[in-house]
Amino acid sequence: MVKKLQKSTAKTATPEAAEAPLAGAVKDSAQQIWLAGLGAFAKAQQEGSKVFENLVKEGLSIQRKTQAAAEERIADATSRMSNMANDITSKATGQWDKLETIFEDRVSRTLSKLGVPTAQDIDALIARIDELNRNVQKLQPKSAVKTEAVKAVAKTPAAKPAAPKAAAPAKKTVKAVTKAEAAETATA
Repeated sequence: MVKKLQKSTAKTATPEAAEAPLAGAVKDSAQQIWLAGLGAFAKAQQEGSKVFENLVKEGLSIQRKTQAAAEERIADATSRMSNMANDITSKATGQWDKLETIFEDRVSRTLSKLGVPTAQDIDALIARIDELNRNVQKLQPKSAVKTEAVKAVAKTPAAKPAAPKAAAPAKKTVKAVTKAEAAETATA
């Protein structure tokens, strides 16, 4: 632009004549600047949407990367917290078991001082009673067992008063059993 101005001033010798080309050159220059600005604006409009779309795509990719990193950190923190919770739980359980054992020992010592039998003592007594019952049954003669059964049958009708018709057969049954028992005792 400066070269054009120098050429035009060199061609015109008079100052008035020199102003006319200078004004035209400035006008041309301003017009070219204006047109360059309009071209830049039009270009920005055309490529602006493309640039915007590219920026959106880049933003999405950055967001995905950020989310992945955040999820990784959250998973790491979660695993650390669960490990800490498990450790605390195991320690607490161990302490609770110790406390429970101490309590059970103290209660059992106190009960033994008071003379209260333990479950093992009771189980041993039950086993001993069962063994004694078996031994007694082996030693007891069969006729004695029958005598006890007859006595039990005889007591049952007397305990419950019934109609007169029902009482008579019961007495006959008792008498019959007693006679059979007497016969066995005599033969033995």
